[in-house]
Amino acid sequence: MIRVLVVDDDFMVAKVHSGFVAKTPGFEVAGVAHTGADALRMVTELRPDLVLLDIYLPDIDGLTVLRRIRTAGAVQTDVIVISAANDVDTIRGAMHGGVLHYLIKPFTYGALYDQLQHLAALHAKLGGLSQAAQADVDQVFGNRPRGEAQLPKGLTAQTADLVARVLRSADTDMSATDCATAASLSRVSTRRYLEHFAETGRAEVRLRYGGTGRPEHRYRWIEGHSDGSSTGQA
Repeated sequence: MIRVLVVDDDFMVAKVHSGFVAKTPGFEVAGVAHTGADALRMVTELRPDLVLLDIYLPDIDGLTVLRRIRTAGAVQTDVIVISAANDVDTIRGAMHGGVLHYLIKPFTYGALYDQLQHLAALHAKLGGLSQAAQADVDQVFGNRPRGEAQLPKGLTAQTADLVARVLRSADTDMSATDCATAASLSRVSTRRYLEHFAETGRAEVRLRYGGTGRPEHRYRWIEGHSDGSSTGQA
């Protein structure tokens, strides 16, 4: 199990993030901290494999926490920043601190799930090696998942999650009509979500030609991507 320390000053947001971690196979919540001081203390005491680190903390900002984790040296832990802070200086500071990724709130569970799966793959790839070949290094640094794309205007995360779950659970590819019926949505609305998934690389689309008329678009979810619920901006 990969043990995770969740750091966020908002108790409800920390609870949501802890729930995301707990429902991801192979991960467990080692602890929850609501201040920078508590985060530093718990990193030393719990020695987590990963810290989900907020930037806006009531006593010490997240970048300072990150620097102190790195300079301490005694604990080797990976860090993913999760914050509403979207200014370039903060993002650069996090990059220089060696974070695995930077998720800007709000985000979906699917976006965090992809990053957690990437970390699990790193652990699996490097865990049994004493030395790495260049091919191993290229694979580790070349397979970083992209952040989840923002939804186009008029689309909602809740409906996107519903359509994604229907498409993922299907045994075969689906037409917009099939998916709309299963999701109890209109065909026009469902088609917009399916096209968005295809455009962002989360679904593939093919044309099926019948005897007459226009070809039918058929959609299939691409394995390796996850759907999930949104988290707040706090």
